[in-house]
Amino acid sequence: MRALVWNGVNDLSVETVDDPQLLNPNDVIVQVTLTTTCGSDLHFIDGYLPGMREGDVFGHEFMGRIVEVGRDVTRRAVGERVVVPSFIACNRCWYCEHDLYSLCDTTNPNAALQQPILGSPTGGIYGYTHPFGGYAGSHAQFIRVPFGDTNCFAVPDFVTDEQALFMSDAVPTGYMGADFCDIAAGDTVAVWGAGGVGLMAARSALLHGAGKVISIDRIPERLTLAERLGAETIDYSAEDSVEDLLREATGGRGPDAVIDAVGMEGHGTGVQQLYDRAKQLARLETDRATSLRQAIHACRKGGVVSVLGVYGLTDKFPMGVLMNKGLTLRTAQQHGQRYIPQFFDYVEQGDLDPALLITHDLPLEDGVRAYDMFKNKSDGCIRVVLRP
Repeated sequence: MRALVWNGVNDLSVETVDDPQLLNPNDVIVQVTLTTTCGSDLHFIDGYLPGMREGDVFGHEFMGRIVEVGRDVTRRAVGERVVVPSFIACNRCWYCEHDLYSLCDTTNPNAALQQPILGSPTGGIYGYTHPFGGYAGSHAQFIRVPFGDTNCFAVPDFVTDEQALFMSDAVPTGYMGADFCDIAAGDTVAVWGAGGVGLMAARSALLHGAGKVISIDRIPERLTLAERLGAETIDYSAEDSVEDLLREATGGRGPDAVIDAVGMEGHGTGVQQLYDRAKQLARLETDRATSLRQAIHACRKGGVVSVLGVYGLTDKFPMGVLMNKGLTLRTAQQHGQRYIPQFFDYVEQGDLDPALLITHDLPLEDGVRAYDMFKNKSDGCIRVVLRP
C-alpha cells in the first residue's frame, strides 16, 4: 500500500509499504477514506519530540470502512463506516473504566520507553513516535485498529465523511478542553490558538453554555473562521497587551476559564519569544510556551486553566501565579471514546459542523506538499484532508 512516512527531521515522502495484518483476535483493518494533517505531527517532524524511526508511517486522525475483523470482534462488521479516536483504549483497565481512555494501561507496548520520562505510560496512539506505542499511522491506504469493538464508532448516515473525520481528534480534544473548564451559563472563556483544535474548543465552549468566547491568534483566516463559529477574536500581533484587552472585556477580572490550544511551537511577540526560540533551537528546552504563560496570567482568580497543547520541557513556568491566584490546572490527551457519540447528535441538530475546518483536499500522494502548506500556513491553510 501507499503511505506517507517520516524519514528524518523535516524529511517526508510517500512510499510503498507493507499492508497491515490482523495481529490479535480483537483487531480490525480499516481502509482509510480520509485522514488529515495535525499540529501535533509538526513536533516530531521538526525534531522536538524524539522516538520516530526512518520509514515510520504517521498520522492519527482518520475515518474509513472496515475491511477485515478479528475472530473476537463482535460489535463491528466488515463494510461499516467508522471513525476512530487517535488514542487506543482497551475498555478493560482501571483507566478505561473511569473514562480516562488516553491513559489506558494496556495499549502501549513500549511503556518502558515512556516511564522514565512520564513516570507512567499513556495509552498507545497511531503514528506518533515509538514511546507512544510505535503503531503505524493513518496516512496510508489501510490501518490496523486494536480493540476494534472499543475504538471503532459506526458513523450514522446523516454524518458526512468530512464531518466524521475530525471526530477522531480535533473535535474531542477541543470538546474535552471546554469540558475541563466547568463552564457556568454566561461565563467568558478565552482560547489561545485558532487551529483545528482551538476552533473546536471555542465552538465547544459555546455548546457548554459560555456567554462569550474569545479566540486569540494571528492568522486572518483562522480568526475569520472563529467568528463564523460564534467567537469574538483578538489578533495578538496587532495588540500591545492581550491581557489588558481580556480584562477590559470581563469587568477587570479576566476570563472565567482559559484554554491553551497551541503547544510547544507557539508564536508570540517580545523578548520572551526570542529567548524561548533561542533555547529551543539550542535544544535547551523543547517549548515556546508563550501562550501558556499568557493564559495563566490572564485567567481570573479562582478560574480554570485547560491545557490541550502538547508540551515537553517548559522554562519559566509561572507556578507562583497559578498557586497565588488559586487557579485549577486541567490537562490530558483526549479521551475520544468518552465523547464521540454525542457529536453525532450535535451534527444532526445543526449545532456542530467540523467539516468547516477543511481548506484543502488532496490525494495522499500529495502528502508532502500538504504538510508544507500546513506547517507554513500558506494559501490560507487550516486543515488539509488527504484521500488515500
